[in-house]
Amino acid sequence: MIAEHLYRDDHRIFQQTARRFVDEEVLPHRLEWEAAGTVPREVWRKGGASGLLCCDLPERWGGPGGDFVHNVVLAQELARAGGSGPAFSGHSDVAVPYIARYGTEAQKARWLPAAATGEAIVAIAMTEPHAGSDLQAIRTSARRDGDDYVIRGQKVYISNAQQAHLVIVACKTDPSAGAKGISLVLVETDRPGFVRGKALEKIGRKAQDTLELFFDDVRVPRANLLGEHEGQGFFQLMGLLVQERLSSAIRCTSMMQVALDDTIRYVKEREAFGRPVAQFQNTQFELADLWSGFLAHRVFVEWCIERHMAGNLTAVEAAAVKLRASEYEGILIDRCLQFFGGAGYIWDTPIARAYADARVNRISAGSNHILKMLIGRELLRA
Repeated sequence: MIAEHLYRDDHRIFQQTARRFVDEEVLPHRLEWEAAGTVPREVWRKGGASGLLCCDLPERWGGPGGDFVHNVVLAQELARAGGSGPAFSGHSDVAVPYIARYGTEAQKARWLPAAATGEAIVAIAMTEPHAGSDLQAIRTSARRDGDDYVIRGQKVYISNAQQAHLVIVACKTDPSAGAKGISLVLVETDRPGFVRGKALEKIGRKAQDTLELFFDDVRVPRANLLGEHEGQGFFQLMGLLVQERLSSAIRCTSMMQVALDDTIRYVKEREAFGRPVAQFQNTQFELADLWSGFLAHRVFVEWCIERHMAGNLTAVEAAAVKLRASEYEGILIDRCLQFFGGAGYIWDTPIARAYADARVNRISAGSNHILKMLIGRELLRA
């Protein structure tokens, strides 16, 4: 288990709760949710009732009052469902922390308790058709009109957008100011002019809805600006990318563990030429190589978890752990799939789902090509 040396008794009790939730509320519905392309809102409310949403949100804001290790525990349990389960992490680890860290007292009071119970699902909308990792190139605008903002633009590849009640939207409030002209604005999804596009069909994570969003002169009050002042959006985004990238690395490493466990069970049971596949030297050599590589990545992730909890994980370290974990996840799952032969190419086989689900991790939370550039620049800065 990842970071098991950090577990207390409450983490182990929480692990049992999370495991039971996945077994009873998630795994039996995988095919149904994949066909629907989304997870019902009721599942989110059940997750909230079990304390599985916003695990590290303080109790004063309606959260369970846990710490980041609870998020780590949950990521490992949800990894057993892969992209067939709810994208709790996008809500709890990525979107809600923007309100918790940067929101006004009124914004926190309105949204955080509901986010913890699952009554409000929160998404974040950064990416646009012409602006992926280059956030300064976004075109969505928020124009002041009296005491309101009028938002116009388009976002794409937005996770949890089908079910979201609130979207944190990256906008240009001052198009002439570059990064200093970006602000984050809270947009309720029942406002006139907010339009959800069709669900995008993906090669993986089929139950986790991903949409285009359109803002056709959506009017929101000035109080929906995240934080006290305009122009803070880019720096708010940079401030939370460390946790987003670490959370991505944790999910990648959790999926490696699941794939290895499934593969080890399979080669013990599957026979070829009259004996279990596990008895062949090639099988043993391959699995030894994959397990030792996984272990090295797990130790790196655990080191980053401890630094993050102490407030010391740097942006370049977070970029590095996300880069390495997502790259090795792809390698490991691909090599594990080979042991399954033709069965590994069939969607009903968990390793096939894992193979498809893994691919996006080299794109999301910062494309790996961009992360290499950021790391390289930091190394050469001196």
